[in-house]
Amino acid sequence: MERILLMVFRTIFKIPGWLRKVFRYSKDTTFETYSDEVRYELLQEVTSTVNRAGRVTVECYGRENLPKENGYILFPNHQGLFDTLLFFETHGRPFSLVMKKETENWLLVKQIRNLLQAKLMDREDLRQSMKVIRQVSEEVKQGRNYLIFPEGTRSRNGNELLPFKGGAFKSAVYAKCPIVPAAVINSYQAFDRHSIRKMTAKVCYLKPLYYEEYKDMKTKEIAQIVSERIREAIKEHSDEEA
Repeated sequence: MERILLMVFRTIFKIPGWLRKVFRYSKDTTFETYSDEVRYELLQEVTSTVNRAGRVTVECYGRENLPKENGYILFPNHQGLFDTLLFFETHGRPFSLVMKKETENWLLVKQIRNLLQAKLMDREDLRQSMKVIRQVSEEVKQGRNYLIFPEGTRSRNGNELLPFKGGAFKSAVYAKCPIVPAAVINSYQAFDRHSIRKMTAKVCYLKPLYYEEYKDMKTKEIAQIVSERIREAIKEHSDEEA
């Protein structure tokens, strides 16, 4: 919370202008006036500015591993609210999200969800979840990129991972698209620690799995492979203090 307050305090004069754009863009539900790129550029501008204001340095590795063509899904580990700021700053192309239904009416989250054309998933409603999975797969086929957290919820153990859910990978299987593992490192320190000391958060884009590699696997097997690759990357890049 302390770092969030610092971010707000140090960008207070920019916030009104940002909010006007966020609310204006989010009302354009047809996406005819403001393109994906325009909306995403706004989020990148806000993110890079507030990250610097919050004394957070973002390091990115493996950007060259991102597929050249759009229409893929990022699967990172999940440490907290700061995770998406890591991706807004480091992922150069627009992407959308699958978010849990509980965030439906959170202030600003709703508007940002509209900006990104993100999907809400009710994990207690199997039929609704399958509908979202199918919608995501169709959009990915058409060239939209997505980000899905396969743990289903944030880990509360720092850089330790929760089990990855096989069902999270169904959209990729249906779309036959590249699966891009991404390792999030030290992101939890931004908002979970009661500190405004300078810190570094990292994201590592790992080599993708293409459909030919995973087409004969069960989703649980895919989840295991992605989880292990992320775990190895965290071990390699983590400099967390003991």
